[in-house]
Amino acid sequence: MAGDSTAGAPKRPPTAGTARPRHPQPQPETAPPGTPRPGTDRPVPGHRPTGRRETATPPATPLAAPRPEVARTRAIPAQARASHAPGGAEGLVRFNAAPAGAAEASLLACCGSRRWARRIAAHRPYPTLDALLAAADEAGYDLSGADLDEALADETSFALPPGTPAAAHLAWDAAHTAYEDRFRHAFVICLDGHRPEEYLDQALAGIRSRMGNQRDEERAIAADELRRLARARLSRLIGRPGPSGSPSVPV
Repeated sequence: MAGDSTAGAPKRPPTAGTARPRHPQPQPETAPPGTPRPGTDRPVPGHRPTGRRETATPPATPLAAPRPEVARTRAIPAQARASHAPGGAEGLVRFNAAPAGAAEASLLACCGSRRWARRIAAHRPYPTLDALLAAADEAGYDLSGADLDEALADETSFALPPGTPAAAHLAWDAAHTAYEDRFRHAFVICLDGHRPEEYLDQALAGIRSRMGNQRDEERAIAADELRRLARARLSRLIGRPGPSGSPSVPV
């Protein structure tokens, strides 16, 4: 046809990948909400659809095992504050709440080392009597030579029970004087676990058996007995009330 510049012109072959369909492809119909998809959810006879989409409940996640606490060690650990004293230990409550000076004075009645007393008082409060005794033991093992000298110098001769015969007093005084001349400090022995009527015999047997020790050997034995004495005195201070209901040593 005249005026048509494309008439009779050869047609270009379609380029690969660029061919377009003559008619648009039919799009899949979107089902309204709540309509079961073919082949998946089939209506149950007698069941009325509610229009809500049901979701599966996810499985419960198992609880993770608790992480173990990491133990931290110190020479004397600072004790956690207890809300109450186990077993009704009113003496421990008073000791924990006492001013530093009063607590140290009470501790000096148990062991004559001032550094020992300050160290234990500084780590209050203690939740139990056992925790306090453990701290006292640890501080006792850490006594320096000067601390031990100070504590031993504060000790006095063993007091004989009332009613002891005069001959027993003479025997004890002579033995203790000989001990002090040799070792330059009082004889220290812890008699916890023995009955009062056994004290004199146990003390005499102990002082006679230890008179033959070398000074370094006897000093180590005396330090061990001093720790035992401090522990026993501290137990009485905290856990054994006196006649008026207060500890045997005022706090």
